[in-house]
Amino acid sequence: MTNSDAFMFKRKKSGGLTFIAQGTKLTGESEFTAEALVSGELYGDIQSTNNITIEQDGLIDGVLNCQELRVSGTFRGKLHCNKLNITSTGIVDGEVTCQSMEIFEGGQFIGMRVRDDIAFLPASSKEKLESTNTEQIEDAQLTANG
Repeated sequence: MTNSDAFMFKRKKSGGLTFIAQGTKLTGESEFTAEALVSGELYGDIQSTNNITIEQDGLIDGVLNCQELRVSGTFRGKLHCNKLNITSTGIVDGEVTCQSMEIFEGGQFIGMRVRDDIAFLPASSKEKLESTNTEQIEDAQLTANG
């Protein structure tokens, strides 16, 4: 083996696939560094630095952070990813934060898509009071009536 061959092997992405077989149920915190294929059931907090695929009979229920999620089965919960792909048999039910979303005909998205840079509601009543400006509200009402 020459030095260039050794360099070529070092540059290759480390392979590997995590497979959760049909009939398997895992609950708790899970972390995946390799690509994951889920045909069974995963419940809990799941972290991945790679892509995850939920097969047609597969289920993930919980909080999921990953690069890309492809759903042919069911996802329920809170999802944060770069790309979401829902196939014709896929169901996503929950709160999704993603850069890009693709839903094929027959695929179902139930829930809400949010963006990181938008705050929908202040978290506390103190923040709500601080964010309410009564002068602007009164001016708007006077303008609308006048």
